[in-house]
Amino acid sequence: MSNREKAETLLRLHTAPELLTVVNVWDVITATVVAGLPATKALATASHSIAASYGYADGENIPVDTMIEAVGRIAAAVEVPVSADLEAGYGDAGETVRKAIGVGVVGANLEDQMKPLDQAVAAVAAAVAAGEAEGVPFVLNARTDAFVKAGDRPKADVVADAVERGKAFLEAGAACVFVPGLLDEPTVVKLVEGIGERRVSVINVPGSLPQDRLAQLGVARVSFGPWTQRLALTAFADFALSATRGGNLPAGIRPLN
Repeated sequence: MSNREKAETLLRLHTAPELLTVVNVWDVITATVVAGLPATKALATASHSIAASYGYADGENIPVDTMIEAVGRIAAAVEVPVSADLEAGYGDAGETVRKAIGVGVVGANLEDQMKPLDQAVAAVAAAVAAGEAEGVPFVLNARTDAFVKAGDRPKADVVADAVERGKAFLEAGAACVFVPGLLDEPTVVKLVEGIGERRVSVINVPGSLPQDRLAQLGVARVSFGPWTQRLALTAFADFALSATRGGNLPAGIRPLN
């Protein structure tokens, strides 16, 4: 498929009646393993995980060109559409999206970091315009950090902020609004009611609502962020500890690499 066709496919997956589940990957081998599963329809990268694999802390500390190279290697290794976590755009959301499209990425997360709303909307608009300029209907999953940076603010105010920002991002051309955080059911209901059915994207963290319930509530997409890498590293650390105490490899290991 061409980049345009992959982008169109990714957009259909976001608007289809079924919940879109994207498993976050951070390098070529994790991408090819997940893409090889029959139920995988699209992939998402995790910026935190990619940065960690290169020795950088999360938060746009990894050089943008290193991140673009990493997501490009992933996109080139699989046939399914790839959405990249581009953090807040590395200082130039439009140019970063242009670079991402150039290496085969057809969608992205873009954080608002709770910057002034006009600045956040301008970044979304720049990202969407970059896709239009490249002839790709780029699928932007615009992220609001309303809950991530909520602190001790009243939940009603946080929800109101998320809804206001989400609506503004959709008006600026985003396909979906990502609201990360450990969200209970009443909160998800309010977000879907305020932003729109099949327009809200959430993260699955320990304690999150089951995916089937998210689907029933009208959520469009669920992803896992850095938790997939943490899962893998937990298994690795547990084995390493066992090995240093005389343990052997467990049965059932598959040669996936």
